[in-house]
Amino acid sequence: MNENNALTPFRIDIPQADIDDLRDRLTHTRWPIPVPGRDDRTDFSRGIPQVYLKELAEYWRDGFDWRAQEAELNEFAQFTTVVDDQTFHLVHVRSANPQATPLMLNHGWPSSFVDYQRLIPLLTDEFHLVIPSLPGFGFSTPLSGTGWELARTTRAYAEIMTRLGYERFAAHGTDVGAGTTGCLAANYPQRVIGTHTGADRRLLGLLGDKFPFPEGLSEDETAQIMAMRTEAAAERGYLAMQDHRPDTIGPALTDSPVGQLAWIAEKFKTRADGDDRTPDESVDRDQLLTNISLYWFTRSGASSAQFYYESEHSGLALMTPSSVPAGWAVFDTHPLMRRTMDPWKAIGHWSEFTEGGHFPAMEETALLADDIRTFFRGIS
Repeated sequence: MNENNALTPFRIDIPQADIDDLRDRLTHTRWPIPVPGRDDRTDFSRGIPQVYLKELAEYWRDGFDWRAQEAELNEFAQFTTVVDDQTFHLVHVRSANPQATPLMLNHGWPSSFVDYQRLIPLLTDEFHLVIPSLPGFGFSTPLSGTGWELARTTRAYAEIMTRLGYERFAAHGTDVGAGTTGCLAANYPQRVIGTHTGADRRLLGLLGDKFPFPEGLSEDETAQIMAMRTEAAAERGYLAMQDHRPDTIGPALTDSPVGQLAWIAEKFKTRADGDDRTPDESVDRDQLLTNISLYWFTRSGASSAQFYYESEHSGLALMTPSSVPAGWAVFDTHPLMRRTMDPWKAIGHWSEFTEGGHFPAMEETALLADDIRTFFRGIS
């Protein structure tokens, strides 16, 4: 680890020239020639519809106020620190409660610390909050080199908690953040009080691929799983690119704001069958665009994709078992979720919600906050 343990105060201050450049690029977007019949703004069957994407792009250019969002984010104490030659950005919000438990909130892709913006005030009565940005994401840039995968990142996160003075701490995560959360517990069981994972029904589409296929399913249940695997396969174009060709997609995400907008916004659409809500009807439009703007201004569309490549080629499992108490909150759930993901009911705290989806901190903030509090109260 780097010998310089300094935690340097940080404030977001994007140069005005970068904001002007973004608006200029949005104004001069070179749009594809529309395909006749593709005029339904809610039809995501071939990806994000151009008619809807134009709406978002126009609002991003003319209606979205980055400075207002920047000021809101700067209300939280932020720091940078260098670990293993890599700069890490983190939000650190201390509770007024002297008995508060340190809690690390771990984000995934295409997320950032912005995901937790509205969760923070709901948790600070009981927790000191630490929200690090993954290497290559947001202000944890630029990348210092190759090799930043799950295990190395987790070691850096543990070091960050040491620098903050937290010997024992709790952890929550979603998406890739569930991986860093589990890896922390597996590698530092003496330090991690408990882990809380936010998940959704998309996990069922990974059975037989990232997770083992359970035994004892009926023909109907097997058919349901296979249908979700087929649906999940149609959603994995981005995954194949980032797992194997991040250098190919990187320039497009760095040079075209509409390309970056489409790449991320589409991921906020995927929910249960028959749900025709657009991404900005599932999450707040300004919060969604704040997250996307963060990727744009820091050029982390390209560098965040590198994390996928490193993880895919590391040979490490996404989820790592541990003896640490674990809780799950499953959103947009399915009747087969616990049967397949926790068949032995080894997870002591298991909550299921019909609401929400893959981004619970943005979609169902209060439900997630309540579940986090309930779980950690139960193991304290």
